[in-house]
Amino acid sequence: MQAGERVGVIGLGNIGGAVAANLVADGHSVLAYDLDAKRVQGIVGLGARAAATAGQVGERCAVTFLSLPTPTAMEQVTEEWLAGAAPGAILVDLTTNAPAVVQRVGERVISAGRHLLECPLTGGAPGAQARMLVFMVGGDPEIYERVRPLLARLGRASFHVGGLGLGNVAKLVNSLIAFQATWGSLEVLAVSTKVGIELRTMIDVIRAGGAGNIFTERMVEGINQRNRPTQFALGLAAKDAGLFVDLARQAGVPVPVSAQIAQTLVAAVGAGMAERDFTDLVELAERAAGVKLALSPPRS
Repeated sequence: MQAGERVGVIGLGNIGGAVAANLVADGHSVLAYDLDAKRVQGIVGLGARAAATAGQVGERCAVTFLSLPTPTAMEQVTEEWLAGAAPGAILVDLTTNAPAVVQRVGERVISAGRHLLECPLTGGAPGAQARMLVFMVGGDPEIYERVRPLLARLGRASFHVGGLGLGNVAKLVNSLIAFQATWGSLEVLAVSTKVGIELRTMIDVIRAGGAGNIFTERMVEGINQRNRPTQFALGLAAKDAGLFVDLARQAGVPVPVSAQIAQTLVAAVGAGMAERDFTDLVELAERAAGVKLALSPPRS
């Protein structure tokens, strides 16, 4: 699509709001919709226009980005979009979703003469704002090629992994690896701290010893920051982990480690942390171990 063409965005949360802002900055005529009027007003203030309904977005835009928190919300809003969408309109779903839901909704959209492309992503709110998202795409390759120029401007990479549903398989696998690395690291670091090894020393040992992962190499550096503004809520992480466990069960593959991670995230939600940022998972490990994890500055 060329700059100046109309693009729709439905769902203006951390991801959708940043995507809409970047589309406006790129010169597109953005039509935005969200149930939260304040979110809509914020995007309108940047130069977008407000839509009255999701169906109106579908009616007026050749391409619409959809960014919602749950599969149920995605399915419901897609029906609303479909009621107004013009023939040939494309819905680009950024939601982390159940693959089976994507396939079912895709059949409905395609049978109506419209198109669905699933593009779940990684990078979170900071990645969306900085155009550093990575998209995992499922759907018709020709539709992907039509949307790819937009994705290239909104992120740093996109991968077409196959048909509808497989984009979310890739996203859930990526997420579970990150969740496992985070919680597994927090567990063992709580042990080393409680028995007397200073946390920075232990991190240095892990990095030199070759056992590092995404948490010990990067995320641990922010472990002292608590109650930061929520960019990826623990409640959403619990939802994603549950979707992966459901997928594995449907595929007949045992995933005991992932199932335990899912239960740990459920415990975080049960502890009242559903709206807290994922980085605050450290507090759950501290409570279980009766220890405080604090990282001293890097040694020169």
